[in-house]
Amino acid sequence: MASLEWNSALERARAHAPFLANAMDRLPDLTALLAASAEMDGGEAALTWAKAAGADAPDASVALRRERLALALALGIGDLAGAFPLARVMAELSEFADRAMQAAIDHSIRRYLSDAEPAGFIALALGKHGAGELNYSSDIDPILLYDPALLPRRSSDDPGEAAQRISRTLVEVLSAASDGGYVFRVDLRLRPQSEVSPLAIPIEAALAHYESSALAWERAAFIRARACAGDVAAGEGFLAAIRPFVWRKSLDFGAIREIARLTAQIRADNGPPLQPGPMFNIKRGRGGIREIEFFAQTHQLIHGGRNPALRQRGTRASLDALAAAGIIAAEDAQLLGQSYDRLREIEHRLQMVDDRQTHSLPKDTAALDAVALLDGRGDGKELVAELTQITEAVGSRYDLLIAADRSAVAVPAMPVSGEALAGELARLGFADPEHLAQRIDGWTSGSLRALRSDAALAAFATIRPQLLGALAAAPAPDRAMARWELMLTHLPSAINLFRLLEARPGLLELLVRVLSLAAPLADELARRGDLLDPLIDASALELPGDMASLARDMADGEAGDHYERLLDRVRRKVGELRFMLGVQLVEAARDPLEVAAALARIAEAAIEVLAAATVADFERAHGRIAGSELVILGLGRIGGGALTHASDLDLVFLFTGEPGGESDGARPLGTTLYFNRLAQRCCAALSVPTAEGALYEVDTRLRPSGEQGPLAVSYESFALYQSRDAWTWEHLALCRARVLFGSPGARKDLVRIVSEALLSPRDPAKLHSDVLEMRGRMAEHKPAKGPLDVKLARGGLVDLEFLTHFLQLRDGAGIPGALTPFLGDALQVLAGAGLLPAGLGAANNLLTRVLVASRLLVSGAEEPSPPARLALAKACGSGDWDSMLADLTEARRAVAAAWHDIFGETLEI
Repeated sequence: MASLEWNSALERARAHAPFLANAMDRLPDLTALLAASAEMDGGEAALTWAKAAGADAPDASVALRRERLALALALGIGDLAGAFPLARVMAELSEFADRAMQAAIDHSIRRYLSDAEPAGFIALALGKHGAGELNYSSDIDPILLYDPALLPRRSSDDPGEAAQRISRTLVEVLSAASDGGYVFRVDLRLRPQSEVSPLAIPIEAALAHYESSALAWERAAFIRARACAGDVAAGEGFLAAIRPFVWRKSLDFGAIREIARLTAQIRADNGPPLQPGPMFNIKRGRGGIREIEFFAQTHQLIHGGRNPALRQRGTRASLDALAAAGIIAAEDAQLLGQSYDRLREIEHRLQMVDDRQTHSLPKDTAALDAVALLDGRGDGKELVAELTQITEAVGSRYDLLIAADRSAVAVPAMPVSGEALAGELARLGFADPEHLAQRIDGWTSGSLRALRSDAALAAFATIRPQLLGALAAAPAPDRAMARWELMLTHLPSAINLFRLLEARPGLLELLVRVLSLAAPLADELARRGDLLDPLIDASALELPGDMASLARDMADGEAGDHYERLLDRVRRKVGELRFMLGVQLVEAARDPLEVAAALARIAEAAIEVLAAATVADFERAHGRIAGSELVILGLGRIGGGALTHASDLDLVFLFTGEPGGESDGARPLGTTLYFNRLAQRCCAALSVPTAEGALYEVDTRLRPSGEQGPLAVSYESFALYQSRDAWTWEHLALCRARVLFGSPGARKDLVRIVSEALLSPRDPAKLHSDVLEMRGRMAEHKPAKGPLDVKLARGGLVDLEFLTHFLQLRDGAGIPGALTPFLGDALQVLAGAGLLPAGLGAANNLLTRVLVASRLLVSGAEEPSPPARLALAKACGSGDWDSMLADLTEARRAVAAAWHDIFGETLEI
C-alpha cells in the first residue's frame, strides 16, 4: 500500500469528516501509526493499538468508549486508504460489538451483585450485528434472555427483578452519552411483545412466544440471529429450539406477501426523493441496502426450511448460496452483491462525517460534495450518478420479486356462495352443483381446521375461482373434488399450500391431475400439503441422482441433530422424492423403468443412511464387537433394483465374525443377541412411523428358516443353511440377492457365499419339478386379480422370474464372478447363452412398465376409468388403451411360449 494512499486518506478525513478529524487530534499516537502504516504493515499495528486503547481505563464504561473511538479512527482511515476491505471493516465492528456486549454483561452483573460470577444471561445479536455486518454508526438490536435458575440475584429480588436491573445497567453502559461519546445505541424493540414485556425475557417464556404467537416479521429478524455474549452455548441452544419457527419445512410464499407489504410501507414512509439526489436514503430508498437484504431474506424464508445451505447470516453469503442452489440467477447474485458492497461503503462515508446514524445524502450541495470528496470522487454529481445506476439495477430486480405477489396488498373479493355458487358450478360442468355448493360453503364454516384463521380464508378466497376451474377441467372432476376435500379435511394447515398455488398457478392443473389419477399420491398430499413444494422447480421432472449422492443428501443434517431427527429427515426426503417420481408417472414424463430404478436407489440410500445411524446409536450404548459387523442383503424387487410405489423391502440381516464374542460397551451383549437387537432396531428405523409418517414395510421372511429363525445370523450359519437346508424356492429368491449395507470386504465375502450357494450341484429334474409344483400352488392360492395383474397373471412377471431363476440355477448362467440380480441383465445373459429367446427382454420391460405405473394409477383390481386408462397407456409408451392391451397380450404370449419350451406346460393367456 503506497504511503500516498494513506496520506490521502488522512487528508481527506481531516478535510471532510469532522468526527475523524477530532479523533486524530485526540489520538495523536494512533494517527502517527496510521501515517506510517504503508511502511509498516498496512494498518495492522494501528488496529492492534486501537483494540488496546481502553486497557488502562478505570471501568468497563470508559474502556469501551476509548476502544470505540480508536477503532472508528483506525478502521475509518484504513477503509479510506483501501487497506481494509468492506468485509474486514464490518467484521471488526461486529466483533467489537460482541466484546462490548460481553463486557457490559459482566460489568452489570457484578455491579448488581459484587461477588457474583456472570451466569444465566444471554445476548442474541440480530440484524447487521448478527450477520457480522455492522456499520460505523449502527444501532445494535439484541434480544436479552435469562435463565431464572442460574442468574445471580439478591435474596430480596426474584429472578425477573434481578434481570431487569442488570439489563438497565447494560443499556446504560453501552448507550449513555458522555465526554467519551457512546459505545452503541441499543434498540431492544425486537424482543417478544416489546410494548409490554420487560427488557430481558425468561428463556422459557421466549420459547413459548416463538412457538405459539410470534409474528411473520419476527421470522425474518431471526435469519441473522446468533448468540453473541453471555452464556453463548445456551443462546445457541435457544436458537436451535426455535429453528422450526424460523425455517419452515414447507415453502412459504407468504414471505413474499409480508415483504411486499413491508416494502410498500417503507417506500411510502420514506417519501421523496424516489431517485438518488439530495436527501435520498440509500438504506430505505428504492434500490437501496434494505431491498438487497430483503431480496436475499425473502428467498431464504421461502426455501431455507428445505435447504439448510441457504441459512446464511451474511447478505453476500446468502446471495451466493441462493445462486449456487439455482434459486436466483448467478448474474443477479453478482450484481446485487457488488451493489450491496458499494452502497455499504457509501453508507460508511456518510457516517464517518459526524458519527451520526444517517443513511441519507446531505441536502446541502457543499455537504454532498464533501462526502464525495471523502470517498475519493470528484464531486456530488459523480456520486449521485453512480448511485442512480446502482439503485435502478437493484430496484428493477426487486420490483420483479414483489410483483410476484401484487395481490398481497389487495383485499380479495367476497367469494360467491349459495345459489350463485351453484350456478357457477353448473356452468363449469359439475354434476349435482346444488349439493356441491353446500359442501364448498361448508369448508369455510369453521368445520375444517385448515380454514379457521382469517389469513387462511383470505388466501383460499384468492385461489378459489382458479381452483374450481381446474377441478372442473380435471380428467375425473368428481374424484378430484372428493380428494381435494379429503386433503383439506386432513391438513392441519393449508395457508402455505394456498399461497404456493397462488404464486405458481400452473401447479393447480398438475395438482388436480394428481388428485384425479393417483390415489396414493392424493393420500400423501392429504397428510403433507408441502409435497407440492418441490414441483415449483423444473428439476422436479428430473430423475434423482445416484445412490451415493442421495445418501449424502439424506444424511446432510444440521449440527446437533439427534437420531430421531434423522429418522424424520429421511422419511421427509424419501416422501418428497417418491412423490416427485409419482408425478413423473402421472405426467408420463419418465419411462416407468427409470422410475422403478430411481425408487430402488432411494430405498437403498435410505437403508444405507438409517442403518449406519442405527449402528452408531447402538454402539454408543453397547459398544462394538471386534471383527464383526452388520450386513444387509436385499432380495425381491429391492434386490433386483426395480421398486414400485407399493413395494416393500425384502431384507436379510447377517453378521460377520464368530458368534461367541461380546461387545465392549457399558452395556455389553453377546454377539448373537447384539446383532439380533441391532437388526430389530434397523427394521424399526426403516418401518416405524414417526411424526413424518411411515417409510417402508420391511419383510424379513426370506431369512434362513423363515419366521421361525433368528432375525440375524452369522455368515457361517447362512452359508451352512444355504448348502444343507435351504429349499429350492429359497435359492430361486437368492438369484436376486444384492448386498445393500456393509463394508467392501464384507460385501465381497457375502457375494462369494451367495454365488457358491447358487452354483452348488443340483438335480435338474428335481429343480424342474420343484419349480412347476411351486408355481402351480401359487396359481391356485394367489390367482391374478384382473387383466392388469401383470405380476400374477400367467405369462406375467412371476412366470418370467421363475423361468429366469430356474435357468440360472440349472445352468449357472450369469452367476460366476458376480451376481446378476437385475432381471433385465439376467435375461440378456441367458439370451446370449441361447437359453431364452431375445424377445423376452422387451416383454419384461413392458410388463414392468405396466406394473410400476398401475401400482400408482389403478386402485386394486378395479376396472380403470377412461382417464386412468389413458394415463396408464401414455405412461407405458402406448398410443392408447387398446394398443397397450394388445402389446401386453403379446408380451404374455412370449413368456408363455418360453415357458412351454422349457417346462412343456401350456399356459392359458
